[in-house]
Amino acid sequence: MAYIKTNARLSGAPSFTVLWRAGGTRTGSWCRETFDDEDQAKRFRDLVNGHGQQWPPGWVKGEGFVEPGEPPMPDSEKFALYAHAYVGLLTDISEHTRTNYTRFIDNHLSPWFGELSVSDRGHRITRDHISRWVLDLQAGRPGPQHPSGTARRPYSPKTIANLHGLLFSIFQSAVEADPSLRDSNPCAHTRLPKPDAIEDDEVFLEHEEYALLRAHLRADAVDIVDTLVGTGLRWGEATALQCRDFSLASKRPTLRVQRAWKRRGEGGTFLGAPKTKKSRRTVVLTPEQVQVFRRLCRGKGPTDLVFTAPEGGPWHSGVFHAHRWKPALKAANGDGLTKRPRIHDLRHTHASWLIAGKVPLPVIQARLGHESITTTVDRYGHLLESSDDEVVAAIESAMGSPL
Repeated sequence: MAYIKTNARLSGAPSFTVLWRAGGTRTGSWCRETFDDEDQAKRFRDLVNGHGQQWPPGWVKGEGFVEPGEPPMPDSEKFALYAHAYVGLLTDISEHTRTNYTRFIDNHLSPWFGELSVSDRGHRITRDHISRWVLDLQAGRPGPQHPSGTARRPYSPKTIANLHGLLFSIFQSAVEADPSLRDSNPCAHTRLPKPDAIEDDEVFLEHEEYALLRAHLRADAVDIVDTLVGTGLRWGEATALQCRDFSLASKRPTLRVQRAWKRRGEGGTFLGAPKTKKSRRTVVLTPEQVQVFRRLCRGKGPTDLVFTAPEGGPWHSGVFHAHRWKPALKAANGDGLTKRPRIHDLRHTHASWLIAGKVPLPVIQARLGHESITTTVDRYGHLLESSDDEVVAAIESAMGSPL
């Protein structure tokens, strides 16, 4: 009788192999067929048992039921075409993101899966295909359909996880849109590589370190860098500020984040909505910041940009980085600064200063515009150890009080 043996793939995900002897005799040759899904394996096992321990009529090993004269796989089921169609119909992404997804498919997915079938018919994509793809990305090996001699570099676990997320979504779309097309996602149980060591992606500057860096900035860059580190705004939010976004004469002066620079798919930028719903937020200002913004808005209209490049118009992030940030950082490193922060690390530095000042995480979440407190905790929770003394003091005080 046919039976099922469960195995572990290279990825750690299970596979299910149906085994039997041809004809059910002791001397019959061993036959086998492997499945990603246990229910599929059970159905096939029952078919083998029902056909006298023989391959079911019309079944082709590794492909499934293939009838004589069956038409070739439709082009629409080829992975490359299906993936591009999927990305083209996404309604919740920007054109810049759509362009990136299209590039990811062409460069990092199609050379492995392009001519294979996204469906369960024909040369379908299995968990083993996914595992080999992950291993190739990790080792920097080209895909089967890359031109001969193609050189690639090993990808980090984070990059592989991002690409796997896109691939997962493509297959999940096929599963949910038409179960007869594909009834399981081959990416569902992929065990992705983990970093060999914990790397600190964020750089946090101490007050003295920031002062050292600031001292080497050109004069026309000081105000915008002070704003980034003093408010926690993202670059695209700070450079999109208009004079009408400030309430400087109120009892509690604030600025309102209402827009941010966005990238167009074909290149260039435009003013659009902030990154997320909670990114549209109000940020309280210090008296010193009020004086700076009053100076910057003097003589400007309500819709004029607060920060402009020397030649007028908005700052371009690449120009600012190359001609303002990078020279200042190089000079500061030569003057004793041991860290190499990115511009975005000013936002992380702002959060670290708030935590050092015992500001509660929910307040920091609101100020930074995080959608979830989980994001704030995951990113900055490790800095809370500076509050250990306060925790111990609070417990001692409570335990020492009369019960």
